[in-house]
Amino acid sequence: MRKIRLGQVGGGQGAFIGAVHRIAARLDDQYELVAGALSADPERARASAGELGLSPERTYESYERMATAESARADGIEAVVIATPNDSHAAIARAFLRSGIHVICDKPLTTSVDDARELRALARQTGRILAVTYNYSGYPMVRHARELCRDGALGAVRLVDVHYLQDWLTTDVEARGNRQAQWRTDPAHAGRGGAIGDIGTHAYHLLRFVTGLRVQGLCAELTSFVAGRCLDDDARVMLRLTGGARGLLWASQVAPGNENELTIRVYGERGGLEWRQSDPNQLIFAEMERPRQIITRGSRAAGAAAGRVTHVPAGHPEGYLEAFANLYNEIARAIRAAGRGEQPPADVWYPDVDDGLEGVAFVDVALRSNQAGSVWVPFDSALPGD
Repeated sequence: MRKIRLGQVGGGQGAFIGAVHRIAARLDDQYELVAGALSADPERARASAGELGLSPERTYESYERMATAESARADGIEAVVIATPNDSHAAIARAFLRSGIHVICDKPLTTSVDDARELRALARQTGRILAVTYNYSGYPMVRHARELCRDGALGAVRLVDVHYLQDWLTTDVEARGNRQAQWRTDPAHAGRGGAIGDIGTHAYHLLRFVTGLRVQGLCAELTSFVAGRCLDDDARVMLRLTGGARGLLWASQVAPGNENELTIRVYGERGGLEWRQSDPNQLIFAEMERPRQIITRGSRAAGAAAGRVTHVPAGHPEGYLEAFANLYNEIARAIRAAGRGEQPPADVWYPDVDDGLEGVAFVDVALRSNQAGSVWVPFDSALPGD
């Protein structure tokens, strides 16, 4: 099967997430990187492209030129990866969608609900895919957790607890030259949300993906603990969910001892489950009055949804890169289906433009709740309908 021709904007030399996208795209041999505008600095863009073996004629100094030139080529890119700071996502996605090119965008989709709403309308109008890389939904055992919830193994869900804890912003590393910290703590580039937008949206999507419950309202407290920091570095959110369920979401980048601790717990009338990214190949499942089960990735107990996105047999660990690659594989299946004028198969799950819009709305409502003194705010006050 011919590989999908892929381009990338941003993510050049020294950019962690840019390299992750490229590795994920290559892992299942579904894509070939053929073009790029890898930096806003023309010299860095050329040097980055040279390291990746891109042709000089398909190395661009701006995303605008890239969108125009690639859409005019018979062998132009079919999809583009956006791996730039948050403030540029909307403009870049808009340019490529208008050029008839599918878009794979790093989260969050945009920095404003209005921009996200516009992109959703544009994706629908052009018939192009706009995927958002909430990559933790790619883990096989997260897929199995979703199956357990959707199949009623837990009974009606009552409680959901999700937290995403990091420690890398515990001190003012942005003042000491850390480039990743500099743009993530700068409202001009990150948007109005700090931890709530950077990792809180990941936690929110994981909650929604696993449980299928919708948020009806939330109450948020956002704090900047580091002196002089403009954006929140800690976010605590209470959630009212459909069916009477209640949720807690905690996203912090100032929790020493937590490098990247993402955990979700779901409790229903008949049972509960727990998954941790620090041990991603296991899922704890407990039914009332029965011993807890530890379900491992690759085992028969893991189920079909997990099995379909499992790369290697049980006992060989899989992790972050494989989960990220699973999303790219799902998106490839959707792109190929779109090329045939078809809908993707029903078992294809990837975060789409609706998920991207909802993540932006989550940040917006949390900010409004916090600014009003941590009051309850209806979620549909920010989420646009169809």
